[in-house]
Amino acid sequence: MKNYVLTDIKNWDGRKSNKKLYLHEKIECLSMDDFKKNSASKSIALLGYASDSGVERNHGRIGAAKGPDAIRRQLGKFANHLPEETSIFDLGNLTSPDGDVEAIQKELETAVDLIKKQHTFPIILGGGHDLAYGHYNGLLKHIPEDKTLAIINFDAHFDLRPNDNGSNSGTPFYQIAMDLQKKGKSFHYKALGVTQNANTKDLFDFAEKHKLNYLRREYFSHTYLEHVQLRLIQFMEDVDYIYTTIDLDGFSSAYAPGVSAASPAGFSPDIVLECVKLILESDKLVGLDIVELNPKYDIDDQTAKLAATIVHYILHKI
Repeated sequence: MKNYVLTDIKNWDGRKSNKKLYLHEKIECLSMDDFKKNSASKSIALLGYASDSGVERNHGRIGAAKGPDAIRRQLGKFANHLPEETSIFDLGNLTSPDGDVEAIQKELETAVDLIKKQHTFPIILGGGHDLAYGHYNGLLKHIPEDKTLAIINFDAHFDLRPNDNGSNSGTPFYQIAMDLQKKGKSFHYKALGVTQNANTKDLFDFAEKHKLNYLRREYFSHTYLEHVQLRLIQFMEDVDYIYTTIDLDGFSSAYAPGVSAASPAGFSPDIVLECVKLILESDKLVGLDIVELNPKYDIDDQTAKLAATIVHYILHKI
């Protein structure tokens, strides 16, 4: 991989216990080559997508390239309740100093493929949402031809924009849809929390034409919890495997001010965690990422802490 860098160990710091009571004491930082020798029976791999080139192409606020390390700095301080036999590996960051989005998407595909070959669960830390195209394609290599890999996207945006002028943070699910269409396969996609002001009429028309599953922000809350849960369960029952992606810019900026595109009237963490719990309980989840953290606009690391809290929850529920 052309622009792959190892993790700076300084990003993993916190209280010292000598008993692995904190995650920074549990994490093992490895190169991809060393990771290939992994023989752990149960393992999770963190990989950073340290690029905001796709965000820049999509006219978003620059800064998400520093998102992965910001999440690490908060996650390492959290308590470790994982079994001793569970290994967590930090495999470093993919970068795109030349702004080549298509190249880093391909490198992520290769990296996720490698992670899955080691029977390890991948959690990708973003970075721009353009990473979803590479993540999905890496996972797809490990899905039988007769099985379905569905996408659940927590987001204010559909990210279904055409990629006529190249890939960007708004195009990944359109790219996936077109790839599947060429293969004569169905596109199983559910977007939770989309807003009318963040998506053009063309995008809603595309979603309707392709019979995509989505829930608008006004119905994606604890007020409608039973309805949300029912819709999600129905979607999951009809698919074989699930890839989940959480875009931090879908959260209300009261919780997540440090993102590429802020959403003052976005959703709250509690409804997302309720849904993630259901997804994990389905036993169909094969990969997850969290994207669009922009530390440049964060306040007291609030958004980084939210991202780390979600990752911590998932680490302990997988």
